[in-house]
Amino acid sequence: MPEHILFLTGRLAERSLHKVLEDMQPLGFGYEIRQMGISVAALMTTDMIRRRLKDTASAARIILPGRCRGDIQGLAQHLGTPVERGPEELKDLPAYFGRETIPVDLTRYDVQIFAEIVDAPHQNVDSVLERAQGYREHGAEVIDLGCLPDTPFPHLEETVAALKGAGHRVSVDSVRTDELLRGGRSGADYLLSLHEDTLWIAEEVAAIPILIPKPSPDLGSLLRAVEAMEKRDRPYIADAILAPIHTGFMDSLARYHTLRRRLPQAPIMMGVGNLTELTHADTAGINALLMGIISELGITHLLTTEVSPHCRRAVREADLARRILFAARQQQIPPRHVDDGLMALHERKPFPYDLNEIRTFAEAVRDPSYRIQVSECGIHIYNRDGLHTASEPFELYRVLDLADDPGHAFYLGVELARAQIAWQLGKRYDQDEELRWGCAVRPKPQDLDRPKEPGPIFQNRPRRGRNPKKRRP
Repeated sequence: MPEHILFLTGRLAERSLHKVLEDMQPLGFGYEIRQMGISVAALMTTDMIRRRLKDTASAARIILPGRCRGDIQGLAQHLGTPVERGPEELKDLPAYFGRETIPVDLTRYDVQIFAEIVDAPHQNVDSVLERAQGYREHGAEVIDLGCLPDTPFPHLEETVAALKGAGHRVSVDSVRTDELLRGGRSGADYLLSLHEDTLWIAEEVAAIPILIPKPSPDLGSLLRAVEAMEKRDRPYIADAILAPIHTGFMDSLARYHTLRRRLPQAPIMMGVGNLTELTHADTAGINALLMGIISELGITHLLTTEVSPHCRRAVREADLARRILFAARQQQIPPRHVDDGLMALHERKPFPYDLNEIRTFAEAVRDPSYRIQVSECGIHIYNRDGLHTASEPFELYRVLDLADDPGHAFYLGVELARAQIAWQLGKRYDQDEELRWGCAVRPKPQDLDRPKEPGPIFQNRPRRGRNPKKRRP
C-alpha cells in the first residue's frame, strides 16, 4: 500500500498546497490536507496542533509547515504518528520529496587548506593564535606563517611552538633561507617555498617542502626539483604558481595542467591569493571556479589568504567549495543542485510566487495585519484593505498609516528594506526572517522546537487595528 501523508496548513496556503501536490503527480503516496483554522501557516505551533487535531486520518506521517514552532517529538508521541517539518515554502515541496535534488554528503573532501597569516612578524603570539583559531573554525587544516623580507621575526620559534601546542599544523613561508631553517628546526610541518637552488634546506629539517619554479615561469626548474626530491625518497608538494590576471594567468593555468600530465601522482598545491586578492570581484564565485580547476587536476593542497577586505570569507568559501566539488566529482555531475552556500547574492528560485498567486493570497485576507511578499514584479504588501505593489519602500509611504505607531513603522521599514534588497538581487524573502547570504554570513541559530522569543517591539505579528489612510509625505 502506498504511504499516506497528512499535511497540516493554514487558510491562506491551503489552495496553494493542493495545487503544488497536484502538479507533483505521480506522487507515489496518498495524502490528505488538513486546514487548522489559522490564517498564516507559519504561525502554527505544536501546542495549537495538539489542541485542534482530533485524528490523524491513519497517516503514516504528518508534515507541518517549515516554520511551525514547538516540540515535534512530543507532538509525535502525543499523536502516535511520526511528525516532521516540511520546507519553509510550499513551492519547495518537490525538492523536499527528492524530485529536483539528489542528496549529497558534504562531509568529505580531498583538498587541504593552508590559511596564511601574511603579516605574522607584526603579530604577537596571542594574536596569531586567535587568528589561527578562526581559520581552523572556518575549515583550514594548516596555518601558514607569512614572513616579510625586510622585517625581523624574532619570535618565529615561539610562534611555531605555540601553534603546535594548540594543535595546529604549521607552515612557514619565507624567501629567506635563515627563516626557513629556523621554522623547520622549531617544528614547522611545511616550508614555503623551496626551489632547486635551496633544496639543501630539506636535508637540514624534517618539514615537507613546497617546491616552486625559479624563475617563476620556468616549469623545467620545478620538474628538476621534484626529480631531486624523488631520488632522495623525500616527500614534497609542487606548486606551479598561479599568476594574477593580465600577468600570465592563462599561462600559469597551462603550467598546472602540464605539471599534472608530467607527474600524474604528485601532490600539488595551488595558491589562489593572486586571483582572489588581486581581482575586485566576489570571491565566492572565484573560489568555486578555481576549486573546479583544482578538482579536475587532482590538486590536493590550496593556499589562501584573507588580506583584502573583500576576501574576508575566503577560507570559509574555499572550505565549502572543496566539499561541493568533491561531491559533484564523485557523482560525475556539474556542481549544480549540490549546495547553495556559494550563492551569496542570488538564489536558484528567488521568487516562489507570481503576482497572480499573491493576489489570490491578498483576496483571502480578512484582518488588518500586513503581509509582505516579493515577486518578479516587485514588493507586495497587503492586508484586508488591499494590495499595494512597489519597487522601493518610499513608494508605499502614502498608503500606509503609520504616523501614530513608530514601532510598527520601524518594523515595516526593516521588512520592506529587506524585501527591496531581495527583489533587486534576486533573493528569497520571507517575512520576519533575515535574508540568507550563503556561507558569507552565518545565520543566527534557530531552535524551532522552542517558542519564538518576542522581539523588542512586537510580541508576535504587526499591529492589528486601523485601516491604512492616504497621507501626504
